[in-house]
Amino acid sequence: MSTPPFSLVGIDHVVFIVDDMPKALAFYHDVLGCVPGYSYPAMGMEQVWAGAALIVLWDVTHPGAASAVPPVPGGRNVDHVCIATSPFDPADMRAHLSAHGVTIDREAQHGGARGVGHSFYIYDPFGNKLEVKGPAEYPDGR
Repeated sequence: MSTPPFSLVGIDHVVFIVDDMPKALAFYHDVLGCVPGYSYPAMGMEQVWAGAALIVLWDVTHPGAASAVPPVPGGRNVDHVCIATSPFDPADMRAHLSAHGVTIDREAQHGGARGVGHSFYIYDPFGNKLEVKGPAEYPDGR
């Protein structure tokens, strides 16, 4: 078996499924004191900062959230947890996951608490979706 080609940094973000965005934002802003983060109106998604991490609120009543709708009504309310890592080579990550029999569901460049970086979406043995995300990558190398 291979060893991970990265070191863990922490949780980057958690995505919660909601069905009332104003109510969700009121709770996270007013009750927990989260501050506004990134907004993705075409997806029905709002992000709020919880310290150095993000909580992503994804409104499944929004047409842009079709991929987040649980297969069973009330079946889940967390889409995925994002685990922040040190820099890694995507080829090394693919090889590592393959060596452990882990199928890559999706690979993409996505934004998170540390900026836009390379992400691998996988499932744990219990069906929980995880995003393993490297640090921000900048076109100018900085």
